[in-house]
Amino acid sequence: MAKRSPASSSSPSLAVWLGLALAVILLDQFTKTLIVGYFQLGDSRTVTSFFNVVRVHNHGAAFSFLAEASGWQRWFFIGLASVVSVFIVVMLKKHPGQKLFCFALAMILGGAIGNVIDRAIHGYVVDFIQVHAGGKYFPSFNLADSAITLGAICLILDELRRVRSSR
Repeated sequence: MAKRSPASSSSPSLAVWLGLALAVILLDQFTKTLIVGYFQLGDSRTVTSFFNVVRVHNHGAAFSFLAEASGWQRWFFIGLASVVSVFIVVMLKKHPGQKLFCFALAMILGGAIGNVIDRAIHGYVVDFIQVHAGGKYFPSFNLADSAITLGAICLILDELRRVRSSR
């Protein structure tokens, strides 16, 4: 990976990136609170021909990975997300002027902490977005998962842009 340039005086501060992550956490937790308040486990409401709002509890990680484990995965995922969160904060502090890079990290940080809060409080993650087409259903997800996915896409775009500009 190419060396990142130091932040300029007009670069967003660490507080801006952490504020963005906090906004993701708050929006994620607000939507999950609504779902828990208005939906019973397994409830589903059709919104469009390809989109439902549901209430699903995910005891695993992405696509229910390790959902059937005996319970140790809850603490494993909390620990892993905590370590990754510290690393992300360090990276945000080191590279605040790399806007796309920091936006991506802030999205991942907010999403990771949003899901950690669920795991710590409930022992599972509340998922509620269900997309489907032609009788095929994509695994349910939430806003934290969406933020993590957006962050991952932005990290890839940032690296592709960096590689292209270094030629």
